[in-house]
Amino acid sequence: MPELPEVEVVRRGVAAHVVGRRFGAVELYGERVARRHESGPADLAARLAQREVLAAGRRGKYLWLVLDGDEALVIHLGMSGQLLVESAELPREKHAHAIFELPGEMQLRFVDQRTFGGLQLVELVADRFGDSMVPAVITHIAPDPLEDAFDQPAVVRAMRKRHTALKRALLDQSLVSGIGNIYADEALWRTPVHGERFTDRLTARIIAETLDHAAEVMREALGQGGTSFDALYVNVNGASGYFDRSLNAYGQQGRPCRRCGTLMVREAFMNRSSHSCPHCQPRPRR
Repeated sequence: MPELPEVEVVRRGVAAHVVGRRFGAVELYGERVARRHESGPADLAARLAQREVLAAGRRGKYLWLVLDGDEALVIHLGMSGQLLVESAELPREKHAHAIFELPGEMQLRFVDQRTFGGLQLVELVADRFGDSMVPAVITHIAPDPLEDAFDQPAVVRAMRKRHTALKRALLDQSLVSGIGNIYADEALWRTPVHGERFTDRLTARIIAETLDHAAEVMREALGQGGTSFDALYVNVNGASGYFDRSLNAYGQQGRPCRRCGTLMVREAFMNRSSHSCPHCQPRPRR
C-alpha cells in the first residue's frame, strides 16, 4: 500500500492543481467508490458539485480536501488508488470511479483498479493533537513524524510503557502514523536495531533514533517521488517515484548489507515480511 511519502506526493500535486478552484459537475461510477457515504453515490456527487477546494490535508496515509462549508472530502487511496489531473478531452480510464470537472477544461480523476479505495464527505472537527481542524473520521490517528504536531518525546514515552515489538509499535497508528512496512524496515536498518526488540527493554535514545531515521528516510523518499514498485503508485501527472533504487533493507533479501556485507534476510511478520541484516540487527534472544 502507498505509505506517507507516496500520499504526500499526491497531496502536493493536488494542492498545486486543485486548491483555490471550484468543482464543476461531479460524476461517480459504481457503488463501491461511495460505500462509506450512507446516502449513496448520487447524493455524494450532488453534495460535491460546485464546492470550492480550500486546502489539501494529510495525516499519515490519510488524504483529504478541505471544502467550503466546514467539510472535508476524505480520499482513501487503498492499495491502488490514484488521483490524476488530466485534460477533459482524454478518454476516461477503465478504472476511473470519480471525475471532478475543473476550470480550464481539466478534470481531477480518481482511478482505482483494485477498488479498495473510496470517497467520504465528513465534517471537520478540532484536532486533539493540535490547533488545526481534521476530518472527524481520523481523530483517532496520531500525528506522523513530518507534522508540526508530532511530539516525539511523548511518543517515545508511550512506546516504552508498552511490552511490544519495536516494529509493531512503529506501525501502530495510535502511537505514530504514516510509517508503513517499507519505511519501518529502512528506519530499523539505519538505527540499527531488530524490529522484534521489545520497546520496554530499549533505551529512550534507541527509540528516538529510530523515529528520527523514519522521518529522515521518508523525507528522502519524498524528494524522489516516493517508492513505486509498479505502475499503480504515481503522482497526479502519472509519473512514478524512484526511491526503490535507494532502499537498504526492504526487498533486499539475499543481497549484501550495504554496511557490513552480510547477506540480508527476510522474515515473516504480521502477515507480511521484515527485512534486516542478521549481523547489524541481531534478533533478540528469547
